[in-house]
Amino acid sequence: MKEHPAAATFNVPALETIGLHAWHNDQHVLRGVDLRVEVGEVVALMGRTGSGHDALLQTIMGRTQRKGSIRIHGTESILHGADKVHQLGVGYCGAGRGILTGLSCEENLLLPSSGEETLGGGMSLAEIYELIPSLYPRRHLPCTRLSGGEQQMLAIARILRTGANLLLLDNISDGLAPVMVHSLTTMLEQLRGLGYTVLLIEQNLEFPGPLADRFYVMQNGLVIDQAASDSLAGKYDTFGVMLGH
Repeated sequence: MKEHPAAATFNVPALETIGLHAWHNDQHVLRGVDLRVEVGEVVALMGRTGSGHDALLQTIMGRTQRKGSIRIHGTESILHGADKVHQLGVGYCGAGRGILTGLSCEENLLLPSSGEETLGGGMSLAEIYELIPSLYPRRHLPCTRLSGGEQQMLAIARILRTGANLLLLDNISDGLAPVMVHSLTTMLEQLRGLGYTVLLIEQNLEFPGPLADRFYVMQNGLVIDQAASDSLAGKYDTFGVMLGH
């Protein structure tokens, strides 16, 4: 597989938020979030339910009332709606997946993700099947015949087809068997090697622990702690308390 063009751009972060505030249904859900994700990193954003991490992804995607700064590959996007954010190379995938269950696996890959136009530079079908080999023998099956983990990987593959290079992944391991979580880990490691950038929401360390380059913990709409992968061991107990484990 070819390296994504964004892999060559290291002079600015893939994503940076500065003093980011947001409101949803008149509730102040983000209270000044500072976050930085470098090109080619996998960053885990963790917190209990209601901590604000889900709201942060929605805010980055332009779906909330907000103020502050959101820079995507150096471009200020605080005033952009979801369509414009997508054009900056951002793709979002949640645990609800986002595939068209009435179509086959390959038919899903041949359609734009969530009605969005292709940006250019997206993965070819051959590259998708190289990245996720289990989809190839199932390519003509209805999506309802795929396992939950395969459906999740198909949803991510649809985003990769659009040319997005910054992936916002919201609890994608939720409810999956350990073997499928391992497959997701392998896929994300390969994407990082190709220069893609991933911001990954999780509520515990089991999935992102061995994978992520850096970790942020949120509570009450704020980032309250962070660690790099090489210092995570010393933070496990502290993070466990923050996450309610």
